Amino acid sequence: MFKKLRFKQFTILCFCLAVLFAVSFQNYKYAQIERINEISSSSYINDEKISPKDLFLESWLLIKQSYAEPDLNNQSWSRWKRRYANKIEDNDDAYVAINTMLSSLDDPYSRLLSKEEFLEQSNSIDSKMYGIGVNIASVSGKIYIVNVIKGSPADSSGLKQGDMLLSVDNHQIKGNSIFQVAQYIKGAINETVTLVILREGQKITKKIKRAEIKVKTVEAKKLDKNTGYIHIISFIGNETPIEFINALDKIKDSKGLILDLRGNTGGLFQNAVFVANLFLKSGDIVNVIGRDGVSNSYRVQNAEFVYDKPLVVLVDGDSASASEIVSGALKDNNRAKIVGTRTFGKGVVQKIYALPNQMGMNLTIAKYLTPNGYDINEKGIEPDYEITFTRDDVQKNFDRQLEFAKNLVAKQIK
Repeated sequence: MFKKLRFKQFTILCFCLAVLFAVSFQNYKYAQIERINEISSSSYINDEKISPKDLFLESWLLIKQSYAEPDLNNQSWSRWKRRYANKIEDNDDAYVAINTMLSSLDDPYSRLLSKEEFLEQSNSIDSKMYGIGVNIASVSGKIYIVNVIKGSPADSSGLKQGDMLLSVDNHQIKGNSIFQVAQYIKGAINETVTLVILREGQKITKKIKRAEIKVKTVEAKKLDKNTGYIHIISFIGNETPIEFINALDKIKDSKGLILDLRGNTGGLFQNAVFVANLFLKSGDIVNVIGRDGVSNSYRVQNAEFVYDKPLVVLVDGDSASASEIVSGALKDNNRAKIVGTRTFGKGVVQKIYALPNQMGMNLTIAKYLTPNGYDINEKGIEPDYEITFTRDDVQKNFDRQLEFAKNLVAKQIK
């Protein structure tokens, strides 16, 4: 008998809409708060301490018993126990061994998370982060600020897009990775971090107090008197359902809607099911195939509210995973027209496991098909109308896809 596994887990898969939809947006919003708080990811961090050898063995067993493909990429899984027998002495050894096992699956989505990476992912799911509120990128080996979150400490201190980072708390930036620079910037709430930036040839020093920053995943506005617009930036947040309900409330007087999933690389499975359910009266949303080969259909749940006005969905090559569940459901049920370019093609589902020693693992446990049985993995979803940007569009900041969608909605409005 295998010894009992000591990891804790929470799923991004097995979700059902147990809470009935309420008649009004506001009533529904408050009905959802308790459920969302119950799956707050931060409470699933596993503080148990075990030896590096035991961490490896438990990870080995977890993969063997839970990975989506029982043949584990056509290999004998026992060989990994033999290979690392009596060779794991410290945490670095365990980290390398577990990552090597995962790499043998030839699955880019299954990966081991260090303590820092797991905490960062958990905070993303909780739709929050601690820091100053900037996004950074590496350009030719230099670190630039590419976005400043409105209302954040960075915004209040006057940091701007295009500022180049030179140092953080006396740590010189040159030669450091983005991850390392991000670790310098992050830190305890209410503590001050000192940044030296280069702007238009001048060095500027900024002292900024860190704070908890709320991350919004849904934005909404009215494009004109008849057309509403909702952009789901990510499906990763626990509060995405509430944000989406509020977004629908904001554009409820519109006669048609554009749902923008461009650049949305995915997130929580249950959030995709939730959003798709709000637009459908009946039928399947997605079919999930587990490691036993059995198909489980996630059907539309009866709801007192369904948005049934004209709908167009925008997608592109970065629309993946949860975005493809939503667009696939709406396309196969003939509920919406899809505009843009072919989606990314990620048709597999991961579960998040909280391992001992505060580490984690994202492990593929299933694949999914669209309601019509289409396997999108590495294929993507073809739009009903393929609209691409031209170089002239980019130079003039003209969103050709959005304009096409607006015209398409207008034709459907009675």
